[in-house]
Amino acid sequence: MKLRPCTALAALAVALLPTNQLSACTRVVYLGDEGLVTTARSMDWMGPIYSDMWIFPRGMKRNGAAGAQSLEWTSSWGSVVTSAFDLASTDGMNERGLVANLLYLAESKYVTPTASDARRTISITAWLQYVLDSYATVAEAVEAMRKDAFYVLPTMTPDGHAGQVHLALSDPTGDSAIFEYLGGKLVIHHGRQYQVMTNSPPYDEQLALNAYWKTVGGEAMLPGTDRASDRFVRASFYTGAVKKTADPVDAVAAAFSIIRNASVPLGMQPPPGQPNIASTLWRTVADQKNRVYFFESTRSPNVFWVNLADVDFAPGAPVKKLKLANGTEIYAGNVAAKFETAQPFVFKAADAK
Repeated sequence: MKLRPCTALAALAVALLPTNQLSACTRVVYLGDEGLVTTARSMDWMGPIYSDMWIFPRGMKRNGAAGAQSLEWTSSWGSVVTSAFDLASTDGMNERGLVANLLYLAESKYVTPTASDARRTISITAWLQYVLDSYATVAEAVEAMRKDAFYVLPTMTPDGHAGQVHLALSDPTGDSAIFEYLGGKLVIHHGRQYQVMTNSPPYDEQLALNAYWKTVGGEAMLPGTDRASDRFVRASFYTGAVKKTADPVDAVAAAFSIIRNASVPLGMQPPPGQPNIASTLWRTVADQKNRVYFFESTRSPNVFWVNLADVDFAPGAPVKKLKLANGTEIYAGNVAAKFETAQPFVFKAADAK
């Protein structure tokens, strides 16, 4: 099929849209048959992110690490999470099958604190963990966060980059939500249709770009760069094109296939004028029906997983850690028994204002 000249020109214009992403992550929700839901994501960063995997039980007392008005809570649900720099929770699933993914969004603009604003605050590094600790479903989280009783404050990453992210949630029903701070306001997109998220531009603009590419047709042409808007289009097309199944093995394999297609090769050199294109460091897939959390390091030959049924999340159970930070550890199969008791990491505090 040949594209008409005007269509081809429009496609080229979209492909050349500028991007200022710092971390080129992608997230996809696969909706299978018989209630099978999996969520996949890639973690892309321009240097080492020193990730480890953690088990957090119920009953943990938490502080939002955001100053005198910090949000405080006690975890209602246990979770398995992957950290960044052992200062932030960036990805994970709780024991109810709620999955949370933090991805970079350069356009994020957070609330400016004022003396008259009595709302509670939370560091961006603790935001994902608060959600996994507190809610069983996407609907619960959306209802709570629409009340705007607290707000997120940013912080710099240890390697000197601005902490600017948006948050994606999904649950075993296939429900999904995207949370972005734009212009100092929390914007929420809620519904099963929001299966894909990448980075820049903000989500409503991503949806508009993807709508255009649907008119072109993925079998005719798909944008192939590592820009966030192109990865969004490819992930959306393949998420809708792959065969639906009730087999968890095939569903997890399909989710990994889609997220690998949207990954950035290790060692990718940034093109001129775009120094922040980043390589994929790791990928996760969460089987939310069967409560299994899969992990794949770009530098390791194996996929391994944690079956949450084999984890003790009871109040008073120890916090445990699986070391991944070197990026060269070799694990295989169910690693639930390989976690070791550890002190929980401390969330990096929000920047002082």
